[in-house]
Amino acid sequence: MNSSPTAPSPISRIAKRKAKPGCEACYEAVVRGMFAETGKFPGFLGADLIPPQSPDDLYQVVMRFASQADLDRWDASEARQQWHERLSTVADGDPDYRVLTGLEAWFTLPATPASRPPVRWKMAALTWLGIFPTVSLLLFFVAPLLGAMPFLARTAIITGLAVLMMTWLVMPRLTGAFRNWLTSA
Repeated sequence: MNSSPTAPSPISRIAKRKAKPGCEACYEAVVRGMFAETGKFPGFLGADLIPPQSPDDLYQVVMRFASQADLDRWDASEARQQWHERLSTVADGDPDYRVLTGLEAWFTLPATPASRPPVRWKMAALTWLGIFPTVSLLLFFVAPLLGAMPFLARTAIITGLAVLMMTWLVMPRLTGAFRNWLTSA
């Protein structure tokens, strides 16, 4: 049976963790050093350090990779082990990880204490910018091939293809290309 290869999906991992009291500046410096090291690995797309908004909150470390295989390569590296040993001296406990892929990672953008997530109108505009050409192409090329099918079946196929294309092809590229605009005031 032939299986067609699928394009790897970008992946984001968020690690939440507390810095030891009085070690916040060192914690941030070690995380930024780890980011610089990770930048040397194939498939690394970027990272962000989100400091806590209050002393009781956790730091969030967001790392983005082109694929699960690229994240796995970083996870298995000796460099990562060394950076995590350094982090253990300034961090309180082990990190809590969450992995984001597909739709939930569309708008995972850099955040700093002074910035907020993109405003809704910018997210809506960028989503439309992705959906309009995607659906137009599907209606032009795919819909005629489905002409004999019942309306709901055609709609299910077109919308399913649109979601797949938006999740793995269109939105990862759009959010990367418009990152600065999305996060600007």
